Amino acid sequence: MKTALTIAGSDSSGGAGIQADIKTMTANGVFAMSAITALTAQNTTGVTAIMEATPTFLEQQIDCIFTDIRPDAVKIGMVSSAQLIVAIAEKLAQYQAENIVVDPVMVATSGAKLISDDAIDTLKERLLPMADILTPNVPEAEVLAGMPVKTEKDMIRAAEKISDTYHCAVLLKGGHQLNDANDLLYRNGGYRWFYGKRIDNPNTHGTGCTLSSAIASNLAKGFDMDTSVERAKAYISGALAAMLDLGKGSGPMNHAFAITGEFVKSADQDAGQTAETR
Repeated sequence: MKTALTIAGSDSSGGAGIQADIKTMTANGVFAMSAITALTAQNTTGVTAIMEATPTFLEQQIDCIFTDIRPDAVKIGMVSSAQLIVAIAEKLAQYQAENIVVDPVMVATSGAKLISDDAIDTLKERLLPMADILTPNVPEAEVLAGMPVKTEKDMIRAAEKISDTYHCAVLLKGGHQLNDANDLLYRNGGYRWFYGKRIDNPNTHGTGCTLSSAIASNLAKGFDMDTSVERAKAYISGALAAMLDLGKGSGPMNHAFAITGEFVKSADQDAGQTAETR
């Protein structure tokens, strides 16, 4: 079985962060491992508090993973301080990590800021140049490219600037802000649009975490970049189309929409099947 590591923050409500990453990686057929950068007290309505791990403890988590079960891909999500970013970069360089997917998380779906200003500079300097692919949304791309992104032409220009700066592939997520969930993959001087059908579902908590984890999972399994993105887009569309409705705010997706079998049955389903066999 292929393996993947997520380095990100914990979401106590289970819809984003480490929890979404592990669910996504499991649903996409890889063994998931985690190094937690921070604990958050949050739910579908917002983030109440953040408690960071220490750089030393984060390094110890990463050491334990790479020296025992080496990951075939690494996804990096929320890292809220410069010291933690440096710790991650040094450890990934030490272990020569492969298939690095960085989701440059700066703002939560609810609008809460998740990273300090000094950490953004460290992220740009130390971690982004190590990535095989970056997956910014439009506001994040504006920060990384230093330009406004209002149109699809702007998306192409911004993705090109980011790719040229950090020498990696860039999946710039359009979403409902610009188009009907059409994402732009820019790499090696060229680009490709991945068209998505707009799904009328307000419950989008954790979409960025989920997409980047699905890409990492497919890279871990040996798919090329284009195919990994295509499969990840199909997965997240299915998770949204399942129309799970939990919580009072922007709720989570159903990461397990495609999982079937004996152990996902509810008590009612099991009782019904038992009655049919009598």
